[in-house]
Amino acid sequence: MNIAIVGLGNIGSFLYQYLKTNRLQIKKKTNVELNIVCVTAKNINKKRNFLINKSLWVNDYKDVIKRKDVDIVVELIGGSDGIAKKLVFEALKSKKHVVTANKALISKYGDQLAKIAEDNNVNLEFEAAVCGGVPIVRSLKESLIANSISKIYGIFNGTSNYILTLMDSEKISFETALNKAKKLGYAESSPASDLNGVDVSSKLQILTALSFNSFINSKQINIEGIKNIDQTDIINANQLGYKIKLLGVSEIINNKVIQRVHPSLVKKDSYIASISGVLNAVIIKSKPVGESVIQGEGAGAQATTSALVSDISSILRGNIKYPFALSEKERKIIAYDNIGNMNFSAYVRLDVIDKHGVLADITNFFAKNRVSIKRLIQNPFISKKYSSIVIITHNTKDSNLTKTINQLKKKKYILKIPKLIRIEK
Repeated sequence: MNIAIVGLGNIGSFLYQYLKTNRLQIKKKTNVELNIVCVTAKNINKKRNFLINKSLWVNDYKDVIKRKDVDIVVELIGGSDGIAKKLVFEALKSKKHVVTANKALISKYGDQLAKIAEDNNVNLEFEAAVCGGVPIVRSLKESLIANSISKIYGIFNGTSNYILTLMDSEKISFETALNKAKKLGYAESSPASDLNGVDVSSKLQILTALSFNSFINSKQINIEGIKNIDQTDIINANQLGYKIKLLGVSEIINNKVIQRVHPSLVKKDSYIASISGVLNAVIIKSKPVGESVIQGEGAGAQATTSALVSDISSILRGNIKYPFALSEKERKIIAYDNIGNMNFSAYVRLDVIDKHGVLADITNFFAKNRVSIKRLIQNPFISKKYSSIVIITHNTKDSNLTKTINQLKKKKYILKIPKLIRIEK
């Protein structure tokens, strides 16, 4: 079978070299010879740590689609629209198998692309789009096929996890940790999607569809990032017996699915608290197997190439599979609910002017909104004339929590935007 690679950044370059070096190994394991017949990227003259055979180079992605000798197209351009979208849509319509690491594309157009792949009897594989080298997509499609899943959650973004780990272990600020992540290549120069929760959201939408045999739902999902977490929050969490982690969670409650992405306080001795650095971890709760855990490198050229080669090898073995495990006719539209209807205990931090009556006013707001206070810690800074008030609430309806925070934001004695971090059991 013949393959085309479109996109030769860090991942595309690593994949190209891997396939060139390991052709015989792949043939032994799949009984099929794999040939790279063409490659393309923005610039052939870009400095790379290997030489490209110029006879393989094509100047336009459209030439890849037109070539009858291309069986598999690997899309490594990125982005939900533009050339990446056109390439994948046209390749599937031209009856070519597609392998992609593009989570943004799959979360936005996955349902449409799956139908095109099904109609044209070709594969659309996207293991590398979710958690890099962690084989969660294939596990949901194949290994756990006998199970009824009730919840899937975990740490799905290595960049944010690395920053939070560094802030905790080295007692440094968010900005310092982010700059270290950039220098080490763990964060992109513009890492907005990693920091604001959008990256995790894309992955969670895909995992939800796979877990619950449903169509992708990108409208009903709560998304919060880590940009507002500071060193004070890290210190407070430790003193209270917690670690802060950015979690993605999708679960069925009262026959409705709730998708949510937000920072959470997790117990120090919990498994999820031990996932540090750039590691990802996915936990699946299902019947009859119970709880399954998959952990590994979530990003980087090596981890992503591992997932890409897994998908390529699956195609080489000749198995035509539905992209989301079931055909479009068998996938279902399921009911969704809002995080506001869930109950959480929460950490609330309020930096306020240190004057008489402020604390009484704050507790009055909590009482009015039916938010019960479990614990209150007041740290006065006399020299700076302000106090940092930390409140741990009892289990409370999330909409009441957010209503309380939104009301407090407007008070003149509030010096900074109030913090709300949910406590995950």
